Amino acid sequence: MAAELSTKKRRRVDDGDGKTKKKVALEAPAATASVSSLVRPRFCPPVIAKEEEARASKPLLNHYLGVYDPATGKLQVVEAKKMIVRGAVRAKQVAGSARDENDTKLSMTMQRTELGQTFGTKKAKKVIQERYMNALTVNKQAGDGTPAVIDDASKAILESVGQFASNMATREELQAVVDDAKPVPRANLEATEIYDVYDPKVLIGADILKLVPILEWQEKTKHKENISVPSQFAAPRINALASNDAATERLRVMRYYLFVLIFLLKSQPGRERNTRRVPPRDKLREMLAPAPDAVVENIRRKFSDGGVIRKYHADLLLAHCCVYALIIDNFEVDTEQLRLDLRLDQKTMNQYFYEIGAKVKPVKHVASGQMRYVAKLSLPLVFPKQRLMKARR
Repeated sequence: MAAELSTKKRRRVDDGDGKTKKKVALEAPAATASVSSLVRPRFCPPVIAKEEEARASKPLLNHYLGVYDPATGKLQVVEAKKMIVRGAVRAKQVAGSARDENDTKLSMTMQRTELGQTFGTKKAKKVIQERYMNALTVNKQAGDGTPAVIDDASKAILESVGQFASNMATREELQAVVDDAKPVPRANLEATEIYDVYDPKVLIGADILKLVPILEWQEKTKHKENISVPSQFAAPRINALASNDAATERLRVMRYYLFVLIFLLKSQPGRERNTRRVPPRDKLREMLAPAPDAVVENIRRKFSDGGVIRKYHADLLLAHCCVYALIIDNFEVDTEQLRLDLRLDQKTMNQYFYEIGAKVKPVKHVASGQMRYVAKLSLPLVFPKQRLMKARR
């Protein structure tokens, strides 16, 4: 029995699934590797490429490549060249030969422009953009500098510019448009006599001028009665004109001027800026009495719009008053009393006379010894010219 058991214990199982526990000896290199050589190539070293890291993170770091020989267990170390890989858009290739060094370098002007576009303010960027849009440069060949041949697109652009330029208005036409838009009475530029430049029958209207009442003034002047008016310009001139039968038209112009002055002085400041509000029709008739309704409506429609005197109407009214004053004083008037009536400073008063074609010059007053300004209307008329703005460089 014991012999049988010993035999079973020593029996080897050939077809068993178990793995053997015996170790197999293999020919393997040594567990440690020794550096056999350190190579520092002078030309064309190996390259180690990687993405860019933060600048100056490892400034003293060197890179090496190791070549390991498993047969001998030796490691050969070769110093490698560091390379940083960056992604960039491929530049458009230049046709023909490579560009010259002078073409690749940016000039100081172009550098300033790039800095302005990158770090400039919104205003600076807008100026740079307008400068480049308005710049006209001549395309030149790279070799001898002669002008290049203009292509069809450039020819079409130049032809369209020429057509537009040929249809542009001249300086005289622009001046005429500006003069027509000014709030001033229309002068007769074809007149050969000074009294035909501003005809009262055209300026006021023949029918309206006939309706202006002057009989009351003539009667009071005949009976040597006092006539009180709210005008420093009209008061000292009423008796002289009312007693002269040949000055009837000028007397009507002065009475009309007085109605216009009262119309301006009785107006109130409006809700909007630089506006004045005209009184209602009933109150306006009482203020302008004894002016007929036709005269009141004529003044109201000419110098206001919807019961509002805007800046255009105010300028038109003041320019008409300057013309009325010239007609009353035979086209040469001292502006002092008129300036006080219209409540203007001397510079503004002179400007209104300039706009109607008159000349203003300072004259020393004999009685007071002060300087006065005298406006005179004479042929040829001299109007202010349109100011031409200089081109910005």
